[in-house]
Amino acid sequence: MRADHSSPIVELQKVSKTFGKAADNTAAQRLLQRLHLARPKPVTHAVDRVDLRIQRGEVVGLVGESGCGKSTLGRMVAGLLPVSSGTASVNGKPLDSLSIAERQAVRLQIQMIFQDPSASLNPRLRVDRIVGEGALLHGLTDKAGFDDYVSAQLQRAGLSPQLRQRYPHQFSGGQRQRIGIARALAVQPQLLVCDESVAALDVSIQAQILNLFMDLRDELGLTYLFISHDLGVVEHLCDRVVVMYLGRVVESAAVDDLFARANHPYTQALLAQIPRFDVRSTRYDAIQGEIPSPLNPPAGCHFHPRCPHATARCREEVPTLREVAPNHLSACHLND
Repeated sequence: MRADHSSPIVELQKVSKTFGKAADNTAAQRLLQRLHLARPKPVTHAVDRVDLRIQRGEVVGLVGESGCGKSTLGRMVAGLLPVSSGTASVNGKPLDSLSIAERQAVRLQIQMIFQDPSASLNPRLRVDRIVGEGALLHGLTDKAGFDDYVSAQLQRAGLSPQLRQRYPHQFSGGQRQRIGIARALAVQPQLLVCDESVAALDVSIQAQILNLFMDLRDELGLTYLFISHDLGVVEHLCDRVVVMYLGRVVESAAVDDLFARANHPYTQALLAQIPRFDVRSTRYDAIQGEIPSPLNPPAGCHFHPRCPHATARCREEVPTLREVAPNHLSACHLND
């Protein structure tokens, strides 16, 4: 299925997310800080002025090292975290302009599948309630049709309806992830945000879940934001890849273009670390240094302390994300 490039289902414009804003301090705390009796509240810059468009029917991969802001961005897309600044729109409508009822309807259209299937399921509820309670609450089914509705969602996720009276601990990891998928599908979403949704599973089970995602895409016309560390999975699954580093998008391109002609030094370094079965080369080049703290991100290009090509300009000026080839964006001063 090809993406519809005329109408993005989600659009983020200059979106940022900070935690522990100094403005959240009370008047008493600010007075103590002026008297040097207390330290200012630290501010974590999790996401920094990110632009993102997700078209209908598209599978967008979001990659980067741990701590780069991928999960925070995914939670903002899913409506689980509010944006600190910038504009988030769903189906062309800014969320700030929607009424409470409209926001609730929008939140149903975007569902999230989490990394740990054990932690994301209520251990005290049976599977039928886990899967069907949201649909029942929002009027997508009624009590008379509840069992049939839940059974249909479980079958769609590859589970037997006969298991719906069991508890989560009675299932394997792969089965629990399928329960999470069935729960998300039960409210009839348009977009699924998958946050490392196969990372905790065995390799053989990963393949089954990934095939399920693709089957559901064809069957239901779903759109995906797929957050992952596994670049091999992203290459196999996604239409487009967005690369993040320390809260910023540094590169975005179609999957084939990015893997063949990566432009940004950080993307090139990530791709160089993909394990390959090549007996002619045993060299492994890890990215030098550690990712800086989001409490005190470096000035200019965030990647410059680890970049082998950094110049004085990189240490002072933030690079602009711009087109370096058709539909290929990169934020690097080397492109000048």
